Amino acid sequence: MAIISDGEKFKPQKDRENISCRQTEYDYSFETNIRPRSFDEYIGQTKLKETLKISIEAAKKRNEPLDHMLFYGPPGLGKTTISSVIANEMGSKIKTTSAPALEKPRDLIGILMNLKNNDFLFIDEIHRLNKVAEEILYPAMEDFSIDRTIGSGEKTKILRIPIARFTLIGATTKAGSLSGPLRDRFGIIHKLEFYTNTELKQIIKRTAVILNAQITEDGSELVASRSRGTPRIANRLLKRIRDYAIVKSNGEITKEIAQKAFKLLNIDEFGLDIADRDLLKLLIEKHEGGPVGIETIAAALGEDTKTIEDVYEPYLLQAGFISRTPRGRKASAVAYKHLGYKLPSVQQNFLAD
Repeated sequence: MAIISDGEKFKPQKDRENISCRQTEYDYSFETNIRPRSFDEYIGQTKLKETLKISIEAAKKRNEPLDHMLFYGPPGLGKTTISSVIANEMGSKIKTTSAPALEKPRDLIGILMNLKNNDFLFIDEIHRLNKVAEEILYPAMEDFSIDRTIGSGEKTKILRIPIARFTLIGATTKAGSLSGPLRDRFGIIHKLEFYTNTELKQIIKRTAVILNAQITEDGSELVASRSRGTPRIANRLLKRIRDYAIVKSNGEITKEIAQKAFKLLNIDEFGLDIADRDLLKLLIEKHEGGPVGIETIAAALGEDTKTIEDVYEPYLLQAGFISRTPRGRKASAVAYKHLGYKLPSVQQNFLAD
């Protein structure tokens, strides 16, 4: 088996120095400040925007709230952002929470009771709602009411309390993990797609203006090409490259400056960072390309299975670096070539056939 060009064997990520391109609390605050507030500012997801504009216009003419909506897709594609845009376009307020935060029934009931007519309730990672919270949502979504149990024993009664006519927006990275009854109560269901490099260039240029940063055409093209089709990553990389340009140059982000910054960040031409390459090297070096079970991968990398499935895999699958089989994950021929490994003879014969 050939060794990769830099002679670097697989080691767990924690044993290496790396400037991570993954999300931090500071990055989350940064994203909040640059989020678009209208469809005119929102770049990408063209078909989705066209559909939503029609739904919003129709709801306004009927003077009714929008149907409940479910958005799904990999992290960082704008599910939270487009939910806020929808509320702004409707001239309504939006309450944002996440399923893990709704541990007790009273948490969700308190939120529902405080909503006003035409308000929006956004629940992130809605597939993680517990069963009790789901059952509270059913009458709230269908009849705009909450069922409360009062009394005990033979005197137990169910009291139905009306609430405001609201719109629930659910977001999830795992649409298949939603229960059937909950999923069926959403009137509008859409998948958010990865962005093209052209769309990412527009996002990068817009963010650069907000950051008061100068970026050249070829600089924005390079950043877009390494952003993994994801606006969140594009904006995060731009911020780090801007800092590099300020310290190492005159502040302008050119192609040359971006290339040097990416080298420091350990991000290659496909947008893979050290963690991504660690996963691919694990499959190739330790398991002859796979298949390897998700639990084994998570244990070797020091991550949990949810992080592997939600953070690592979506782009690696979409870009063709790995594949899923009933027996586990396998490294593709693309991964072997990209990392400089010789493709095993078994796979070479398979491709030749």
